[in-house]
Amino acid sequence: MNDAIAIRARGLTRRFGHLTAVDRVDLDIPRAQIYGFLGPNGSGKSTTIRMLCGLLRPTSGSVSVLGTDVLREPEKLRRKLGYMTQKFSLWEDLTVGENLEFIARIYGIGREARGARIAARLEEYRLADRVKQRAGTMSGGQKQRLALAAATLHEPELLLLDEPTSAVDPQSRRDFWESLFQLVHRGTTILVSTHYMDEAERCHRLAILDTGRLAAEGTPQALAAAIDATVIEVEADDIEAARRALAAVAGLKSVAQLGTRLHALLERKIADPLGSVTHALRDLRTPARVELARPTLEDVFVAVTLEEAAAKRRPAA
Repeated sequence: MNDAIAIRARGLTRRFGHLTAVDRVDLDIPRAQIYGFLGPNGSGKSTTIRMLCGLLRPTSGSVSVLGTDVLREPEKLRRKLGYMTQKFSLWEDLTVGENLEFIARIYGIGREARGARIAARLEEYRLADRVKQRAGTMSGGQKQRLALAAATLHEPELLLLDEPTSAVDPQSRRDFWESLFQLVHRGTTILVSTHYMDEAERCHRLAILDTGRLAAEGTPQALAAAIDATVIEVEADDIEAARRALAAVAGLKSVAQLGTRLHALLERKIADPLGSVTHALRDLRTPARVELARPTLEDVFVAVTLEEAAAKRRPAA
């Protein structure tokens, strides 16, 4: 296995009865980067992560993680992994210190190293003043920091995070991501599933999943540059009238409202998208401002999922 690649998956598939949750996914995930899985609920993000760390056996396909075959040597791999779930999974009736002590013992960290390791995590994640506080009385952000401290006590090479910031405030989310970049700086590879676009923008690379399939993959910048659509922004006093007028534009893929603006995606093949939109808005009572816009990651997500849906509707050749 290439030393630069932390995870390689080929044809990764998982079925639950007649439901295909993950459908023939291929991945090459670099070491010492944050790799994101972006998609709505039910897109296969969590199922993919669970297969990658050996918690769930694939129906078919192969996975190699940190040079280890997940299917053949799951125990060898588990000590190299840290895993943080969406829901707080530590013991709420134990204190911060007791939780970390217990986790350290589970990982077999010796007494001398254990004390130093716990002290370092308490300091790093700003929990030193809460050692004796019961976990159940902590805020969402504090619980999140405690869970991250526990997941990294054994200094894993690979950290897997399943919707880790779904229950915390924006400042806690920002602080959490700063902590993740510090881990990457020390050589940790991080996989994170999210449905927040601003979080996805922070990842080094992204896989966009839609109904279990890999719809797009690459850096956020490369994905935006390769979007199969033209993005037009419209600002109008009568936003609803502008939306109705846009419905007549040929090649319109979607329209989303952002305050007093409309964000319209048009098929890339449209020769004069600005002219088409301007022409459609000509009968508005007040003038509208129309301009080309840089695609956002949300635009990318909408474009690739619309294309996936269209591909499924096309008759087989």
